[in-house]
Amino acid sequence: MGLLKVSTLSLPVLFILSCSSPDPAPPKKTVFDPLTQQVDRAKDVQNTADANAAATRKAVDAQERGDAPP
Repeated sequence: MGLLKVSTLSLPVLFILSCSSPDPAPPKKTVFDPLTQQVDRAKDVQNTADANAAATRKAVDAQERGDAPP
């Protein structure tokens, strides 16, 4: 009886382990890839614009105080 329980439990476990892939497959390309690339580029442009605005704001504040520009 003990052998039956062990084999009953081990067969599904071994089946699940044998069906799983050892390394995950790279994501497949979808029709939305060009759109997500455009969104990523737009985020990069926004980050650049924000950084430039912060630098300009910092320079203006320094000039208003009479400090040397950064």
